[in-house]
Amino acid sequence: MTAPADTAIRALADRFIEAIQAGDTETVKACYDPAVVVWLNTAGVGVDRDANIEVLSGFIGKTSERHYQNRRVQTFPGGYVQQHLLKATHVKGPVLELAATLICQVQDGVIVRLDEYFDSAPLTAWYAQIKACA
Repeated sequence: MTAPADTAIRALADRFIEAIQAGDTETVKACYDPAVVVWLNTAGVGVDRDANIEVLSGFIGKTSERHYQNRRVQTFPGGYVQQHLLKATHVKGPVLELAATLICQVQDGVIVRLDEYFDSAPLTAWYAQIKACA
């Protein structure tokens, strides 16, 4: 892969994650192709851009902070793989720590497919902690 292509893909990966951290769904949406497919291993199905932005907006609305730590991005021709630890603080206080991997296919400077893999156990425990705060 050429250096400019690698640099462009890394810039997209950074812009995408920084937007989620900042709660900027418009920038997230702009990082996606209008026909993007976002697939989650926990659901086993792909969703379109609007459905993903709706879920992401709900997550942003329920969290006061979102940080992607220990990000490791490896580019390849046509995309990138990212491993990270997501730390998110719910507005009621519980903190989620979720290790995940993203595999993103990129065309014309936008994400055309995103596959996300994570173990749902930390998410289930976080939801239980939130419920206990009520």
